[in-house]
Amino acid sequence: MQGGLSRFRGAPRRGEMKKPITLVILPGLDGTEVLFRPLLALLPDWIQPIVICYPASGPNEYADLLEIVREKIAGLPSLIVLASSFSGPLFIMLAAAEPDRVRGLILSATFLRAPGRHLSSLRLIACGPIIWIMRTARRIPIWTLRRRDDPYRQAKAEIWRRVSARCLAKRTRAILGVDVRELSSKCEAPMLCIHFADDKVVPREFSEEILCYQPSAQIVTIPGDHFALWKNAACWTAAITRFAQGLRG
Repeated sequence: MQGGLSRFRGAPRRGEMKKPITLVILPGLDGTEVLFRPLLALLPDWIQPIVICYPASGPNEYADLLEIVREKIAGLPSLIVLASSFSGPLFIMLAAAEPDRVRGLILSATFLRAPGRHLSSLRLIACGPIIWIMRTARRIPIWTLRRRDDPYRQAKAEIWRRVSARCLAKRTRAILGVDVRELSSKCEAPMLCIHFADDKVVPREFSEEILCYQPSAQIVTIPGDHFALWKNAACWTAAITRFAQGLRG
């Protein structure tokens, strides 16, 4: 499913009168559907999710990925977009490019510009070998503190196999140069910002910054760290479902 579109459909409930809503999901830095599996298992049947996976090789700048996403959604008349972490700026670009089709926007643990005061100075060292070292260091606690059959450990191992350090370095460099703050102010669709209470990767200030450019946006805080989308999937899914329900009529 790398570099493609993963479609997950649930059977409609008996007696359902309203049309289902299509939820297009744009993944985090790994670019895969792996960490969304708990969400996909919990969504109600009237939400039809589509995860757009990013290519594991080749160009991975935001402009490149925008073209891929627009191609994948070409046949959808209307949709809600859920963007996680890395994909926040891409989501803003998509909403600006497709204003007549994007009915709602959900920004989860994400940003409008590079998260971190001095990250722009790190652009030159965002290369494959350095990312590999950082990636390995972050995996050590997972290897040592979680059993081999632990679902989260297995999910991270699958991402490791599917996504190279070189690919992650490309996306990291894309983050370091992005800034869609002004573009976000032009988005007219309803917007929900989801912040994780213990997120050290994308702190709350970045959700609050989104509100500066979109004062009408809702903000919801969910317990957990940056990977609460997996670790606290029930609360995360509930927030997404409530927002989608509000747009359903």
